[in-house]
Amino acid sequence: MACVINPTKDHRTEQSNIESLSPSIFTKPPKMTEQSIYIRNETAADIAAIGAITSAAFAPLEISNHTEQFIVEALRAAGVLSISLVAEVDGEVVGHVAFSPVDISDSSTGWYGLGPVSVRPDCQRRGIGKALIEEGLARLRALGAAGCCLVGHPDYYRKFGFDNAPGLMVEGVPAEFVFALSFVDGLPRGTVTFHEGFGATGN
Repeated sequence: MACVINPTKDHRTEQSNIESLSPSIFTKPPKMTEQSIYIRNETAADIAAIGAITSAAFAPLEISNHTEQFIVEALRAAGVLSISLVAEVDGEVVGHVAFSPVDISDSSTGWYGLGPVSVRPDCQRRGIGKALIEEGLARLRALGAAGCCLVGHPDYYRKFGFDNAPGLMVEGVPAEFVFALSFVDGLPRGTVTFHEGFGATGN
């Protein structure tokens, strides 16, 4: 299958939800081709594909503990996948992103963590991960979230508006890998704790 260059959102499903996030796609319908990226909520039928894609995407990364697929499973089982989106190309699921609530030690509320995000290896560098993240952030804003934070590569996430937040820390993680994007005025200060599902190992 061919992976796409020009992402579009799938407005065939969840129309009432997506309209509030991206009304322009309804006032001027996008040109749809067989090479379009469709972003939608995960369904039960996607679970096996999400696991396989997540495992394959992180397999070559030396910095990974290779437990990301188990993290997604644990977050789902705990009912804390606040947003879980898949990207489809030609009817096949080729990418996934998860967002889940985080706790911050200064008692700030409404903050979410981004990740894991994964794209099938043969479909990487085609804008699929970018489309997933952008749609996920738009949906967080629509939910009234205060902001989003993550642990990630310094060279990638700035394009989405994330930046290092000197007042935020994640235990055991160097500050240069901790990023935050506030949807309101100001940033919280304190220790960010991701859901315990991030400790899942599959055992």
